[in-house]
Amino acid sequence: MRAFSKTVISAAIGALFFLSLTRAQAYGLAVRYQTGAQASSKPAGKTPQPVLPPQFAKVAEPDWAAGMPLVGQEIECQNGKIRIFDCRNISLLSFIPANAIADSTWGVTEIWGWTDSASGREFVLAGREGGTSFLEITDPVNPRYLGELPFHQEGQPSRWREMKVYRNHAFIVSDNAGQHGIQVFDLTQLLDVKTAPATFQETVYYDRVGSSHNIVIDTAAGFAYAVGSNGGGETCGGGLHMIDIHDPRRPAFVGCYAETQTGMAGTGYIHDSQCTVYHGPDKQYQGHEICLNAAETAVSIADVTDKKQPKTISIAKYPNVAYAHQGWLSEDQRYFFLGDELDEEQNGGNTRTIIFDVANLSDPVVAKEYLGPTPATDHNMYVRGQYLFQANYQAGLRVLDVSDPVNPKEVAYFDSSPGAEITAGYGGSWGVYPYFKSGLIALSAYKLDVGNGVFILRHRPAGR
Repeated sequence: MRAFSKTVISAAIGALFFLSLTRAQAYGLAVRYQTGAQASSKPAGKTPQPVLPPQFAKVAEPDWAAGMPLVGQEIECQNGKIRIFDCRNISLLSFIPANAIADSTWGVTEIWGWTDSASGREFVLAGREGGTSFLEITDPVNPRYLGELPFHQEGQPSRWREMKVYRNHAFIVSDNAGQHGIQVFDLTQLLDVKTAPATFQETVYYDRVGSSHNIVIDTAAGFAYAVGSNGGGETCGGGLHMIDIHDPRRPAFVGCYAETQTGMAGTGYIHDSQCTVYHGPDKQYQGHEICLNAAETAVSIADVTDKKQPKTISIAKYPNVAYAHQGWLSEDQRYFFLGDELDEEQNGGNTRTIIFDVANLSDPVVAKEYLGPTPATDHNMYVRGQYLFQANYQAGLRVLDVSDPVNPKEVAYFDSSPGAEITAGYGGSWGVYPYFKSGLIALSAYKLDVGNGVFILRHRPAGR
C-alpha cells in the first residue's frame, strides 16, 4: 500500500468497537481475553510447544460477539459461513483481534511466518503501527501471544511495517517512520519466553537507510533488498538497496539498483520485488540472481548477480497501468503474476491480475489478464504449489488454482470484512503468509470495524 493513500472506511457491523484506545487500554483488553497462563520454560528448540492452559478463553457461540477471539476449535465453512464471515473451502482455526496484541487499535498490516527447524514450532510475525507482534501457532486453535518488538527508538509509529525472515532472524522495515532503519531480531528468543507477553529488543540495528517501504530477501543467495527507501541514508533512488546478510548479525551494504525509466518520479522507485536464484526456462540466466520489481509504472527485470554492476534485462509494460504494486513467480518461474493496486479504483472493473509470460526474460509479454469475481483492490499475493494466495483488501483471502497459469480459477475464499459491501479501496486484508509446512495460512486485517487482527486458516480443497 502506498504511503498517504486515500482510505475507504468499511461499513460498521455489530457493536461499536474500540474506536480510540490508549496503549494501556489495549493491554487491558489483552489481559481481559487471556487466561494468565505462562509460556514455556523448556530449552529452546529442543521440544515442541508444551501443553499449556489456553492463553485466550474460548467463547461459546451464543456468547461470542464481533471483536472477541475465536479459539479452541477448528470451524469449518458450512453453507458459505464461518460465524459472520463469508467463506468457501476454508476453515478457521483461530482469530486473535488486534486489540489483544498490544496497541493494535488500527489493525494488523503485513504478516509473515517463521518455523523453528529443530522443533517444527510455527510462529506469526504481525506488523502494527507501534511495532511487531509475535504469536505462536504450533497449536493453531490455541495461539499464544508472546510479545512485541516496538519500533526503533529513533523512528516513529507507522502503519507501514514489513518484515521477512532469513536464518532465524526477522528483518523489519517501516515507511513514513523517520530514522527507523532495519531492525534485525533473533527469532529464537521466541522459543523460551517465560512470561508472556514480553517486550523484546532488536538484536541488531542497520542504519544505512531511514524509512523503507518494504524489504525483500533472497534466502537462497543470502541477500536482502530494502525498497522504496526514503528519509535518509542511501536511498538508491527508492530502488534496490542491496545488503549482504549471510551473517544476519552483520548486515553490510553492497550496492544499489534503480532503473530510471520506471517509477513515477523517474528515479527507479520500486514498491515491492521478488528476488530469486533463477531456475526458469531462460537458459541465459539460470543460476543468476534475478529481481522482478513492481516499480509503479512497469515491472523492471534485473540481473543483480554482480552487486557492483546490476543490469536491467527488460522492462515489462502492460495496458491501463495505474500502480504496479507487487507480484510473484509461478513455481517453474515461467509466469509472473502482478497486482496493480490502483487500477480497480481508477479504471473500474473487478480485481485484475496481470499474468506475464517471462520465459524469455529479455522479452516479457502479457499472456492474460485475470478478472476476479469482486471489484476489490488487490494488495499482496504469493504462490505455493498450484495455488496463488491473494490478500485482496475488502474481499479478504482469495485462493486461485494456477495449475493452468493463464487460466486461473478461484477455488476458495475467506472474507475478513463481514457484512460490508466489497468495493475498490482500502481496509481489509493487507497480507497473507501461506508457507507454513503444516499448511496453515496466516491472514491479516486492518482498518475495519469488525475483523481487525490475525486469522489462522486452512485451505480445504473441494473433494479432500
